[in-house]
Amino acid sequence: MCSILSCSFLQAKDYLINTPHTSLLISATPGEKARFQYYGSRISESEISGVYDSGLTFNAESYPVFGLNSPGEKAMAVTHADGNMSLDLMVKEVKQYESVDGNVTEVWMQDKVYPFELKQVFKAYKGTDIISTWVEVSNQAKKPITLYRFASAFIPIQRGDNWMTHFHGAWAAEHTMDEEKLTNGQKVISNKDGLVNTETDNPSFMVTLDGKPQEEAGHVLGGTLAWSGTYLIKMDVRNTQFNISAGMNEENSYYTLEPEETFITPEFAMTYSTSGKGGVSRAFHRWARQYKLHGGNEPHDILLNSWEGVYFKVNQEKMDQMMEDFAALGGELFVMDDGWFGNKYPRNNGSSSLGDWEVCKEKLPGGIEGLIASAKEHRIKFGIWIEPEMSNTKSELYEKHPDWVLQVEGRPLSTGRGGTQIVLDLTNPEVQDFVFGVVDKLMTRYPDIAYMKWDDNCALLDYGSTYLPKDKQSHLYIDYQKGLIKTLKRIRAKYPKLVMQACAGGGGRVNYGLLPYFNEFWTSDDTDALQRVYMQWGVSSFYPAVAMGSHVSADKNHQTGRRLPLKFRFDVAMSGRLGMEMQPKDMTETDKEFAKRAISAYKGIRPVVQFGDLYRLVSPYDNKGVASLMYVTPEKDEAVFYAYKMSHFMNMIISVVRMNGLDADKMYRLTDLTPEEEGKPCKFHGKVISGRILMEEGLSLKDVLKKEYSSVALRIEEVK
Repeated sequence: MCSILSCSFLQAKDYLINTPHTSLLISATPGEKARFQYYGSRISESEISGVYDSGLTFNAESYPVFGLNSPGEKAMAVTHADGNMSLDLMVKEVKQYESVDGNVTEVWMQDKVYPFELKQVFKAYKGTDIISTWVEVSNQAKKPITLYRFASAFIPIQRGDNWMTHFHGAWAAEHTMDEEKLTNGQKVISNKDGLVNTETDNPSFMVTLDGKPQEEAGHVLGGTLAWSGTYLIKMDVRNTQFNISAGMNEENSYYTLEPEETFITPEFAMTYSTSGKGGVSRAFHRWARQYKLHGGNEPHDILLNSWEGVYFKVNQEKMDQMMEDFAALGGELFVMDDGWFGNKYPRNNGSSSLGDWEVCKEKLPGGIEGLIASAKEHRIKFGIWIEPEMSNTKSELYEKHPDWVLQVEGRPLSTGRGGTQIVLDLTNPEVQDFVFGVVDKLMTRYPDIAYMKWDDNCALLDYGSTYLPKDKQSHLYIDYQKGLIKTLKRIRAKYPKLVMQACAGGGGRVNYGLLPYFNEFWTSDDTDALQRVYMQWGVSSFYPAVAMGSHVSADKNHQTGRRLPLKFRFDVAMSGRLGMEMQPKDMTETDKEFAKRAISAYKGIRPVVQFGDLYRLVSPYDNKGVASLMYVTPEKDEAVFYAYKMSHFMNMIISVVRMNGLDADKMYRLTDLTPEEEGKPCKFHGKVISGRILMEEGLSLKDVLKKEYSSVALRIEEVK
């Protein structure tokens, strides 16, 4: 709980919620409806009247409910114990106070007839331009009530030339960006997978108020739902009206609220930018690093993951060899992926052993102790892969605890990966203890484990719990996530320094519901560098580079079969948290030497990439043959610039790329970070150019991006 530094009970009508550059205005008079009036550029108390006078206010209910004056979309719908389906919420009081991490406004509402209370909360996070909102519902009646709709937020938008940017996909193609004009009707972004909630769509969006989306111009509202389960976001566009509702997906999830029980919806976080999509992204990145990413201000190691190097064929010799080879390249962390566990049922493929988290003695006779000793010998850290929420029907765990699995009584089990994968029931406290124990036992036995990759390769298949009462089976989608978060909180309380990656068949869990308990996420199982340019472009809209696992894969990519130059692969991976996903012994000596130089170069720019401000310069989605982005320190004294040739034709036009985020009055020296051959940097190496020229006129890349899939990575440092 936040510690309250100051608290006041206010009676005034208007409540201004400010961040450094934005303001949200709520009017809330006791005995009347609370109303959402304004959200936009920062205004002062003295300017409130001007907002009203200029016609910018919405005068829309801040949280419309169903039952009276029922047409249109509503944020909440309930049924009382007597069958009445109406709500009529009036303001009871408003509280404003300062907490450790933000300034909080609470609008307390009460039904005029029923003992039903709802608290609508707005929180302005300190030092950021993010405001989040959620509601807390309390049943003060003597009998249960049923919640059928329970949005976290209901936001009115100025109707105009509105466009939406959102992110959809599938396995190995997550976070693909789509942009479209919003016409009359509804646009819905939703997910019903239950566990893997960002593989098909991400619960994030941007909406423009003034035309087609632009990177550094235009008025844009950006929002994301901090929830790891099913969700529903609606763009309700009706001629002159435009409302956005966001929250859990209530389909098959009606919730019975017992007397004296409180139901809390997830946070919906939003920002408002007058500098286009880029302003939205930078605001969310700062917020994430400071508040919503575990250890978000700590630099991340360069790692080698064993998966694409050996897949399930884990053994002591191969692990030792990979660690030795990676350490020689300058690597810092080795992660042993799937295939290391199971004795009665050794994990040789995806059809067995999940839940049996004992080291396979046949594969690893020296155990985890031997691998950690090898890592120490090579002066690197050691990490391990787990999938603790899952089991297989072929496992000792399932044989002992078949009741721990999500299932529908009287029906056969649905299975996932390998034809045998099943999901443990995290609504059950015993299962929560078991999942906590997976991490706890490993860390107790092997305290030198520095990193865990937490995977989830299955959706919530069978909607049934042997733990939940029969009259509360509809709670499963929600209570599973509550159980998962409760478990993760226990892990974090005991192991705050353990670095953890959120993986779900790749990028299926890239959301701010889970990221507070993880240090990073696996962006996608697709490691093809060309496709990664597109996916990382999309995911960067809301999630920072420090959290974005980006790995250099083999010469012939294992997903697409595409062959790309090693320099291109490194230059793409170096724009996120750099890692490798290959067998180092298969590299040529020339490639090893290049990798060693590139890894060394990344160590020098790591703080800029992982903590700098992102400026996306040329979008791969614009089909200009080039994509480009850069990171800049807040002090504007250092930057890192990337450009990638995305297609190759004779006599093709390579546009000049103009930089952003620098200081026009400063002089900058350019350094080629990854020359193909040592001692042969590109033409820009060593040049000193003013920030004004770099931003207003840019760099002509036609003599640098000559070959197919060529690329350039430049360090830009202020010359003092």
